[in-house]
Amino acid sequence: MKRLHIHLAVDDLTKNIDFYSALFQSAPSVREADYAKWLLDDPRVNFAISSRGRQPGLDHLGIQVESGEELEAVQENLAAAELPVAAQKQANCCYAQSDKYWTVDPQGIAWEAFHSLRTIPLFGEDQVLQLEPASSCCKPPAADNAAQ
Repeated sequence: MKRLHIHLAVDDLTKNIDFYSALFQSAPSVREADYAKWLLDDPRVNFAISSRGRQPGLDHLGIQVESGEELEAVQENLAAAELPVAAQKQANCCYAQSDKYWTVDPQGIAWEAFHSLRTIPLFGEDQVLQLEPASSCCKPPAADNAAQ
């Protein structure tokens, strides 16, 4: 089953954790010095915030899947949209290692489709080359590197 992913950049992590915890009536499932994440079932969403010096606001959107097979099916949907798609395997980002596909929608909003493989003890930094335009925390790699 898929889960919508929303990632916001925030300027004050503590105030935002307090706000979203009240809104969702739930504490974050992951809380770090620069990051918090709620895995909610109602609504079914992976909602993340981070304070890593980016412009506050929408960082990126995504679809989290539960298997490699689901990830490949979402990648086929992305490819059918005829926009650049870039692959990242075993990417380290947001305290998790994941296989991912990135694209940008016609408005330039970065979208990631991902299958989380395991948690890791650091935020991580993907090797990032960008699809144009891109604004995400774990920016998508360039489309011409997608096959590598």
